[in-house]
Amino acid sequence: MTEADRPNTQVDQEVEPHGSPRLTPIVAQDGEHEGEIQPRTPLPKFQLFLVLLIHFSEPITAVVIYPFVNQFVRETGITKGDDKKTGYYAGVIESVFFLAEAATVFQWGWLSDRLGRRPILLLGPLGLTFAMLSFGYSTSFWIMLLSRFFQGVFNGNIGVSKAVIIELTDSSSIGDALALIPPMWSTGITVGPMLGGVLSSPAERWPNVFGKIALFKDHPYFLPCLAAGAISFFAFTHPSHTASKHLTNGGEQRRGSEISRTSSTDSLLGHNDHPDYGTAATTRSSSSASSEAFTDSCQGPSNSNLEAATLRSVLSSKIMQLILINYIFQAFSQMSFAVLMPLMFSTSIEDGGLAFNPYQIGLIMGIWGCFNALIQINLFGKAIRKYGGASVYRAACISYLIVFMAFPLSNYLARRNGSVGFGTWVVIVIQLFSRIFASTGYGSIQVIIAESTPKSILGSVNGLAQMTACIMRTIAPIIASSLFSVSIQGQILGGYMVYVVIYAILLAAVGFSGRLIDAVAKEKST
Repeated sequence: MTEADRPNTQVDQEVEPHGSPRLTPIVAQDGEHEGEIQPRTPLPKFQLFLVLLIHFSEPITAVVIYPFVNQFVRETGITKGDDKKTGYYAGVIESVFFLAEAATVFQWGWLSDRLGRRPILLLGPLGLTFAMLSFGYSTSFWIMLLSRFFQGVFNGNIGVSKAVIIELTDSSSIGDALALIPPMWSTGITVGPMLGGVLSSPAERWPNVFGKIALFKDHPYFLPCLAAGAISFFAFTHPSHTASKHLTNGGEQRRGSEISRTSSTDSLLGHNDHPDYGTAATTRSSSSASSEAFTDSCQGPSNSNLEAATLRSVLSSKIMQLILINYIFQAFSQMSFAVLMPLMFSTSIEDGGLAFNPYQIGLIMGIWGCFNALIQINLFGKAIRKYGGASVYRAACISYLIVFMAFPLSNYLARRNGSVGFGTWVVIVIQLFSRIFASTGYGSIQVIIAESTPKSILGSVNGLAQMTACIMRTIAPIIASSLFSVSIQGQILGGYMVYVVIYAILLAAVGFSGRLIDAVAKEKST
């Protein structure tokens, strides 16, 4: 394609003295119409569908066991009839998943940088399929534990999928692509428990259909695991099934911008020896300034050898250190809210809550989830193009201050009124609206990673960021729930100590977000 044929929606590029292209953010420049949202490159819908299909299957396999895991543990005999031990063993089953994911997510990203994104990305759902079948077929606690461990291992390639999305887009469309991840994940989180609850013990529930099949009588929890495994297996086989069709019918190159999408699709679905999907050459090129600054800080003034980047070299970069620190704060804020919201909403007003019943809590969370998905899909990409990832991320961090301030304020108003009145509902609406803005934190910091990371180690950096998030997701619920209980039991600071502690952490998060923005601005100015 000649330069004259290149669509004007593509990301602007500047040529560095070294001769390599440098991405510049799609924002209004001086002299242009400031405040206008710049046009974006069309999303590669087919490739994104394949990646999002994997994003959909992974949370299903993670949470499908929740409705029946306690009974499953009892039936293995590990508790020896003592129901008091059930929670302990069930907790081990549930937590080993996240421990395994945290232990392997960086390794998956590192392998994808060396072996290619496609084989690593597809290995995840394939492994999840067999791990789910093994879990459902288990008759002993230790087989359950081992199967659950491998579910976490094969779920660890989530960082690779984010690297793929980065490589399938450019700076004008990355926000729109990343905005699709939370709805897919939320849908998977919702569908998983439904499958687990409805399909467990099918021989008893539908005796005329499953009662005659020994497999489902002897293994009452195999069917929900089979259903989750089937979804995961479909995510594995669908790209392979459509590959031959696409490669057969897609031989002719299309004119204009479709040329890059055709070659990208062929690389995505077909055999590719490069450590990506073939998209970097056509849709995204890593900033040479970013790569050069990163390499200089990691390896000194010697020749750039990004393929040799290691975990130590990644951690030695100041901007990468700030990214990981901010990722930790994001994970802590998100998980603390996820734990405290239902906990505080369900607690009595006298003890610091709002005394909502499960139906009310579920309705509130469901309505908020729908609004969040609609707003993220329609506005997040536009916000990224207009303001940039760094500014959106800062706004997300500040929004968490409003979110957590609403907890003690809503309880104070409910106590004063004697019940949840109009003023309390106003605070709740403001809280949930602010939470929508706060939920853009993950997507916007992913944009910063895309702008700051050399492509040769993009999988490793995404894996490392995901690893820190997994660790914090394991720790944060314990911290938040324990602080809530201690605050109420001891009436420390009127029962509001938990919010004071978390608020101090959030203020530190806002401070580090400012340092990250300064580092990003400094890098772009070089």
